[in-house]
Amino acid sequence: MLTYATAHRELVTTLRTIYDAREASAIANEVLEQLTGADRLQRLADKDRLLDEDQAKRFRDMQTELASGKPVQYVLGFGWFMGKKFIVNEQVLIPRPETEELVQWIADEHKGKTPSVLDIGTGSGCIPVSLKLLMPGADISAIDISAGALGVAKKNAEEQCAEVRFMQLNFLDKDAWQGLGKYDVIVSNPPYISEPERATLHANVRDFEPGQALFVPGHDALLFYRHIAAFGLTHLQPGGAIYCELHVDYALQTRDLFLAAGYPATEVRKDMHGNMRMLKAIK
Repeated sequence: MLTYATAHRELVTTLRTIYDAREASAIANEVLEQLTGADRLQRLADKDRLLDEDQAKRFRDMQTELASGKPVQYVLGFGWFMGKKFIVNEQVLIPRPETEELVQWIADEHKGKTPSVLDIGTGSGCIPVSLKLLMPGADISAIDISAGALGVAKKNAEEQCAEVRFMQLNFLDKDAWQGLGKYDVIVSNPPYISEPERATLHANVRDFEPGQALFVPGHDALLFYRHIAAFGLTHLQPGGAIYCELHVDYALQTRDLFLAAGYPATEVRKDMHGNMRMLKAIK
């Protein structure tokens, strides 16, 4: 029989084959809170309480999935972003805290304004939905090549009551740009990992998150940035800005790319960990 305490202990033991002790405990606590409805302190106070039959079955199923390396967000069906729950599955990347910083940067610089915004490669929709919540007067559109990702993004917009216009589009096809307008803000967390780097990724990213959202075709890690810079020259309003999340190893190369493309006011910013992970380029 599984009590709150034994379930936590078992799950931590399982997860320690994949994660360090701190992360294993955090994941176990998140799983058990969602499973039982009781937070960590409640479970400690009631540590001998038994999981009921349905909870025990679900626990075993989740334990098996997590043991395979499947990220906890996919197991639970959601991830946290900007303090909100976002639906996620293996059609979309898991939202990261670093991306929250990019969103906050945009919102801080457009406080009280009503910009037109395009998010390129929207995935779960966490960027445009969060921007709409932070800037209710903004006119926000988002594109993605994946129909599955757009389905998730639309559900998230509905859940958060955020009005975002979603379109399916292959951004690497420049002919498709004709259907897009002009924007005050263009934002993107594009694919930036080249195929040779695939083997360096943690297995729970490489084996479960969508490759189309992670990897660029071939060896050019800056492929999407080249397209974004070219797109901005014709689809960014005068004085408008591009904001991108960056590959830390190519941050300065990406900055130089935008400078060379004709964006003289280009800035790279560090994230909470001190890594160069965000770029702003003004037309």
